[in-house]
Amino acid sequence: MLKSFVDRVLENVQKVVVGKDDAIRLILAAILCEGHVLLEDVPGTGKTTLARALAISLGCTFRRIQFTPDLLPSDVTGLMWFNQKTQDFEYRPGPIMANIVLADEINRATPRTQSALLEAMQERQVTGDGVTRPLPRPFMVIATQNPVELEGTFPLPEAQIDRFMIKIGLGYPSPEEEGQMLERFQAMDPLETLAAVTDPAGVREAQAVRRGVRVEASVRDYMVRIAQATRENPEIQLGASPRATLNLFYMAQAWAALEGREFVLPDDVKHVAPYVLGHRLIVSPQAMLRGRRREDLISEIISAVPVPVEVG
Repeated sequence: MLKSFVDRVLENVQKVVVGKDDAIRLILAAILCEGHVLLEDVPGTGKTTLARALAISLGCTFRRIQFTPDLLPSDVTGLMWFNQKTQDFEYRPGPIMANIVLADEINRATPRTQSALLEAMQERQVTGDGVTRPLPRPFMVIATQNPVELEGTFPLPEAQIDRFMIKIGLGYPSPEEEGQMLERFQAMDPLETLAAVTDPAGVREAQAVRRGVRVEASVRDYMVRIAQATRENPEIQLGASPRATLNLFYMAQAWAALEGREFVLPDDVKHVAPYVLGHRLIVSPQAMLRGRRREDLISEIISAVPVPVEVG
């Protein structure tokens, strides 16, 4: 059931986005886990287009927030305003009140505005004037940031980075894929004719199915040992948090479900681990001077941790 759901959504998004199958599947896995995604790539690689195509395909409401230094927290969460007709204060919802929210160039907003997302991302609610309002379900934040142009930006604090389930990049398309893109967009923007293949209720059902994917004790122990290895590695200043281990567990479940299985294999853990752990680890200054990268350290840790046998 879940594999057919994913295949329908993937096929629909591919009508707009060319050659990003793995990235689309990873974001779909994060949606099944009710997690948030950090997209880091150069401008023009299709981050916004991908987010819009996903929202349309899932039948979900979509809002885009352009983060700038003058953006206020109330511009994100909404505000109370005085209605002169009713002579009373009313709540005007902010763009956060949507199923899929694109936080574009999140590192251009001030820390005060960035922190306005914290409660929404973690608790799936916003609080203002003493009133707590739940966010629609499903709810997901897809945040983007440009790794090249850093002037006038405010780097995300570790507390906020840790709230993103995965971090991925899209990269440039191959010449063949870029040619297909030009052909596809020649007559019109395919987003204009894209239709939904499911609805929010269908997404919630898929999320419930993911929670039922079986994880053997040996595989759970494998995840814990990977997380522990990041904390014990002398080249890593800050290792994976317990939230990271939990996210690794959820993403492995989702990836197994995407592959059409009802149980998690160690290969599922290996596949999603770089995307779950990569943005959370801080390499020690000494290791950085030696040219060590987080990607290499994660790969070495995964290779060194013994893989359990007889799973499934």
